[in-house]
Amino acid sequence: MARIDWYIEGPAYGNCNCGYACPCQFEEDPTQGNCRGFEVMEITDGHFGKVDLTGVKVAILYAWPGPIYKGEGEMQLIIDESASVDQRKALETVLTGGETDEEATHWWVFRAMSPTLHDTIYAPIGMDIDIEARTAKVSIGNVLSSEGRPIKPPHGDGAHRVRIDMPNGIEFSIAEIGSASTTASAAIKLDLKDSYGQWHFMKHGPSGVVH
Repeated sequence: MARIDWYIEGPAYGNCNCGYACPCQFEEDPTQGNCRGFEVMEITDGHFGKVDLTGVKVAILYAWPGPIYKGEGEMQLIIDESASVDQRKALETVLTGGETDEEATHWWVFRAMSPTLHDTIYAPIGMDIDIEARTAKVSIGNVLSSEGRPIKPPHGDGAHRVRIDMPNGIEFSIAEIGSASTTASAAIKLDLKDSYGQWHFMKHGPSGVVH
């Protein structure tokens, strides 16, 4: 059956409970033995069929009791309250792996590994992120607050810069890594302090990352 054509791109930022060198990116078990975190992005160019998605902001909260690949996880979507009904339906489809090739995007994997999908939240999403500088400030209604910064070396001042390069990744090609802290009071609670922060420019379509 033919898929609905869709495309989403834009700056993205995320924070999880792993150490700065998130083992999940290297096919190892997460730092704390479990995985929980969130991601947020602003769609600077996007569509779902004839529905224009440009300008919409979205976020995803997620949690697994162990490594992601063992499943038993939960997810919750947050879509900016300014999105239209059609935009909301389109994004709920894409962000849960719909109209996507099997295992092609991290959204598809997250949903496949999460039998629990909480009700979508519609709230104002404010985000100010700088990928190159590894800085971020995110506020989502009274549900979530997050800040990101460069990693500071323990031996002095300055900012440590490191990237993860994944030519065949299902989430990104290159991501800047920093330090991030997040609190969230949605169905999935977060209380993260100075843990793995990730910045990248996301490009996704039905077949995965657009390189």
